[in-house]
Amino acid sequence: MKYERFEQLPVWQAAVELARRIYELAKRPPLRHERSLRDQLERAVVSISNNIAEGFERGTTQELLSFLYIARGSAGEVRSMLCLFEALVSSLAEFEGLKSEISDLKSRGEGVSRQLRGWADSLQNSKIPGQRYLTDKTRRADQSRKGREEFLRELEQIRHGGPKAPGQ
Repeated sequence: MKYERFEQLPVWQAAVELARRIYELAKRPPLRHERSLRDQLERAVVSISNNIAEGFERGTTQELLSFLYIARGSAGEVRSMLCLFEALVSSLAEFEGLKSEISDLKSRGEGVSRQLRGWADSLQNSKIPGQRYLTDKTRRADQSRKGREEFLRELEQIRHGGPKAPGQ
């Protein structure tokens, strides 16, 4: 599927959902009273979806890749802070009720990181330089290339006894 807007991207949606849940967690005691930790966590989690959006809007594959890695770094920062909160859960009774919620958020953060890594890996092998470089000429060349590849796949299927051409 070709995405026209960053809001359609599953990884962006997952990052926004992670941010929403982090904000809910941060409103609850005792995190509500840990202002500096809470603020850092909130800034880091918002950075994930914002960097995905900014990279998507830049128009080049290389810039998108850079922003995906920044987003992934922010996801790592969020997970690191959640690990700290998890450690606090073990030592402070006031955090005890948050243990499963923190574990769930860490898992969601890992999922976002995996999606970002997978997307970045696929882009690194892409020959398309990005939307900014697409012209009518490059679009026609790309369609031509795809048509040739499809034709060669069909020939290969016929050669190996696959489906025959219509009318045979």
